Amino acid sequence: MPDAVVIGAGPNGLVAANLLAEKGWSVEVLEAQPDPGGAVRSDRGVHPDYVSDLFSAFYPLAAASPVLAGLELQEEGLSWSRAPRVLAHPLPDGRCAVLERRAEETAAGLDRFAAGDGAAWLDLCTTWNRFGPDILGALFTPFPPVRSSVRLAARLRAAGGLRLARTLLLPARRLGEEQFRGEAGRLLLAGNALHADLGPEAAGSGGFGWLMSMLGQTYGFPVPVGGAGALTAALVRRLERHGGVVRCGERVNKVVVRGGRAVGVRTAQGDAVPASRAVLADVSAPALYGELVDARHLPDRLLSDLQRFQWDFATFKVDWALNGPVPWTAAEAATAGTVHLADGVDGLTRFAAQIATGRVPDRPFLLFGQMTTADATRSPAGTESAWAYTHVPHRIKGDAGEEGLIGRWDRREQEAMADRMENEVERWAPGFRSRITSRRLLAPPTLESMDANLRGGAINGGTAAAHQQLVFRPTPGTGRPETPVKGLYLASAAAHPGGGVHGIPGANAARAALRGRAARRPRSACGPWRIRAGRNAGE
Repeated sequence: MPDAVVIGAGPNGLVAANLLAEKGWSVEVLEAQPDPGGAVRSDRGVHPDYVSDLFSAFYPLAAASPVLAGLELQEEGLSWSRAPRVLAHPLPDGRCAVLERRAEETAAGLDRFAAGDGAAWLDLCTTWNRFGPDILGALFTPFPPVRSSVRLAARLRAAGGLRLARTLLLPARRLGEEQFRGEAGRLLLAGNALHADLGPEAAGSGGFGWLMSMLGQTYGFPVPVGGAGALTAALVRRLERHGGVVRCGERVNKVVVRGGRAVGVRTAQGDAVPASRAVLADVSAPALYGELVDARHLPDRLLSDLQRFQWDFATFKVDWALNGPVPWTAAEAATAGTVHLADGVDGLTRFAAQIATGRVPDRPFLLFGQMTTADATRSPAGTESAWAYTHVPHRIKGDAGEEGLIGRWDRREQEAMADRMENEVERWAPGFRSRITSRRLLAPPTLESMDANLRGGAINGGTAAAHQQLVFRPTPGTGRPETPVKGLYLASAAAHPGGGVHGIPGANAARAALRGRAARRPRSACGPWRIRAGRNAGE
């Protein structure tokens, strides 16, 4: 009988399992998909000579994560690579906003848009250097983050903290207007805010855009050499070295609760898997509280609050195998790992407004990844393994374009949306479509079928808006991995601090389990709790 069962072999589940196993716990990880990794996987499904990341691709939060650093995954063969430039955002007039590897170079580029904007950028970097470690400390520790908050509060009091707090709460548009005279700096902030589901007018989007910009400036947007799956493979190897087990193709459909405590799980095949100490769930909050745990074990208030749980935007993604580099009109974009495509901040606002009103955007904002530019192992020399994703509404009321998309996402709609995205790339890189050797389309329901945590194509585990963060994540009054069921812990991006590949929710859950009082083992491991016995456990 394992000490702990972890539901889901995404990065958070694997981090949790690793931390428990290194403390001597026996751990089994059950994953519904044929392969581990959750949203951190890669394959050669677009073209046999090209490595494509299925979901996430660039990992600034992984580079900043003290949890992943502590796992020393380089000992398991993991290595990182970075593109010459972090991020580029071309403009219609041929100029380009660029986040460079060095702050001074980013500042010099911003000065070419408006004198003084470089100094404004360096001021933001100085603020980050002063407060960034404590901000990350607050994000990367269980809620409430007492130590980091005390240090941060002391520094804020000495440096006009109310002004900084106001800055972080500003919408990205307003923060950009206050900080920069030219468009480039404003684009970097607003575009990075839309790495989550925060449009330029959303409260707090300025703070999030600043955070992502500073992470990129400090750590770059690194990628695992050989594909996103290399990160997962390193986590699995480390876990197995510490005695942990990962079982794929094992979908859990029930958390078994006895006497108010989680005592194991039941799989879709009918097998009972006991857990003598804890069950950790790397699943979405709606899946855990609305499907896996019987409602009679949960408070009515939690179930009521869960009805208000908000997902982040749905996502549509296209992967490409290109027979040559992308022919950008802005030369700086050719050496950036990530490229943002939109007609300025106004274009980003228009895009976010169309989603908010339930319409499929006609000029979708694209996050475009050049993976071979970031890691030469991804495809043959002179070619590019590329992808782009955009967002669409979960509930589509209409199409702002001309194809009449209604969210059926059949083959016709998928092809039409992919063509719309490619036409948008063509605006900034004429001749792009002629370099496509093959492509793969990943519509919202396709993404969910490949990872149940990506409900409707939502990639962040729930909105990043302020009303569902910190003590409000996933519902008001929670914010910690503990659940109303003893011995059951929420270990997914639905918990604080939310989405991104950093492993913090998994680490928080593992540490909470280690602190918790171990459940008393049953007198016998036989009978209904024999692993894979195919019989249901008592409840």
